[in-house]
Amino acid sequence: MRMKPVLLVALTALASCSSPEDTARYTLEPPPLTATVPNRIGRVEVRDVQLPDYASGQEIGWQTPDGAVRSNPQNIWAETPQRAVTRTLARQIEAASGATAIAEPWPFAEPPARRLEVRVSRMLAGADGLFHLSGQYFVSPAGFSGSDLQRSFDIAVPLAGEGPAAIAAAQARAIQILATRIAQLS
Repeated sequence: MRMKPVLLVALTALASCSSPEDTARYTLEPPPLTATVPNRIGRVEVRDVQLPDYASGQEIGWQTPDGAVRSNPQNIWAETPQRAVTRTLARQIEAASGATAIAEPWPFAEPPARRLEVRVSRMLAGADGLFHLSGQYFVSPAGFSGSDLQRSFDIAVPLAGEGPAAIAAAQARAIQILATRIAQLS
């Protein structure tokens, strides 16, 4: 019977080591748009964005001067990065151009005019003080007619400070820039 009090003390000590208040969760909140662009993309289904492994985990990563990608388990994304980037991209395409951009799956009976696929090769706060977002995007017709489009992108946004909040803000701004380019099909 003496085992129960010891077990209770051990569990209490273990619970105090993992306080949820010690974990900070960050969202992608792009700044307000200052200008809009013509709607050249129309009704588009945004496929789940493909991210590199280091950017698809919950922990917020950054590059150190030695080139290593580091993270801290106490600073994490509030949502899975793939879904957060996909939804933010769709919302920003709509906000920038007035297009109907919806993250997959497409919810309407009438299909979209186009599908957008984004493959990110780099999404990282660099040791150079810039947030880097690069890769390719592909716009294809949802039906059998129309032309395909492929574009590369390489976006760098200055980090306005250090730490995960600055990384989240720069990442959101980089996604906003990408969304504006996609909305213009440029």
